[in-house]
Amino acid sequence: MMKRNIAGLIWMVIVSAAGCEQKNAYVPPPPPQVTVSQPVHRQVSDYLEFTGNTQAVNTVQLVARVEGYLDKVFFHDGDLVRKGQPLFLIQQDTYQARLKQVEAQVLQQKASLSHAQTELDRFSGLVRQHAAAQTDVDKWRFERDNARAAVVAAEANRDLAQLNLNYTKVVAPFDGRIDRRLKDPGNVVGAGEFTPLAQINQIDPIYVYFTISETDLLKVVKQTSVGPGEAQKLKIPAELALSDETGYPHAGFLDFSAISVTPTTGTLLLRASYPNADGSILPGLFARVRVLVVNSEKMALLVPESAIGYDQLGSYLLIVDKDDTVERRPVKLGRQAGDSRVVEKGLNDQDWVILTGLLRAIPGNKVKSVKKPLTAEQSQPAAAPASPEPGKSAS
Repeated sequence: MMKRNIAGLIWMVIVSAAGCEQKNAYVPPPPPQVTVSQPVHRQVSDYLEFTGNTQAVNTVQLVARVEGYLDKVFFHDGDLVRKGQPLFLIQQDTYQARLKQVEAQVLQQKASLSHAQTELDRFSGLVRQHAAAQTDVDKWRFERDNARAAVVAAEANRDLAQLNLNYTKVVAPFDGRIDRRLKDPGNVVGAGEFTPLAQINQIDPIYVYFTISETDLLKVVKQTSVGPGEAQKLKIPAELALSDETGYPHAGFLDFSAISVTPTTGTLLLRASYPNADGSILPGLFARVRVLVVNSEKMALLVPESAIGYDQLGSYLLIVDKDDTVERRPVKLGRQAGDSRVVEKGLNDQDWVILTGLLRAIPGNKVKSVKKPLTAEQSQPAAAPASPEPGKSAS
């Protein structure tokens, strides 16, 4: 009897549970949310980008111009030096003695000149009194002229001796940074041979050399009506970035162009100058240069670089239409402006471009778009330091 009651209870529980069950209904997920913005319409300028290398404004290899023992070195390897600062001292006693010797010769020749002039004046008076022969006057005139020439020669030897004495002190020809010394004190230098002592570079400002192809050169000249010779006079802005830098943080200007195109490479050599007061830019570094194309200002549409996609068909943007349906729009891109990119074809200023949620936006599917206007300031390139006046360094 007990077993029958238990079985009945179990059957009632099963029947009640079956009556409570409902069928599962499929509910589609909500459309993914994306952020959209319209492109910014503002004025931009064209730039040309190049690669080049940094180089010192002035480079001098200091050499011994006179022979002697190297007495002293007045700097530490790698020092920053000032124009006129003593760097090396070569044995001076020999050249000081030589200077005294030639100074004595000058005095001797001046004494001979004075004596010859006195005798010439005396015999000239005696000839007028018919007390001396004309040949005596001619003789002392010759002695006077010969002594005068000897004085000039002695003074020239004195100047050369003074010059050689000055050469015993090697000084910095300009402000710059000096390399390690190549000769130690005690060595004989300048003994009938080319004896380098050290090398010094001037790196403030610093140059960057790069080349422009013949194709780009002709295109720019045709577009701007400005030739290379005129361009270097205009101090056209040229921005610089080193290999570990993003953007173009260093501001300078174009200051030289070669006078002819190299036939073997079809390129023209250009140079830009940049302030380098702290000496952080060393000669020989790889550099990226961006040069402004003059008279190239125009209005353009810009979108963030992060919104642009690339595939085998080329570059494209994902657009949301009025029904919130995603559309793939092929576009032709122009130059980069900071974190944005110029769109030359395929887009108008009324289109809504997907900026975030790109991975969830599938062409042909619907999305939930959140409109977020893109301001002109957001598409501006990062500001570079102001260019100094020509010949001045940034402090």
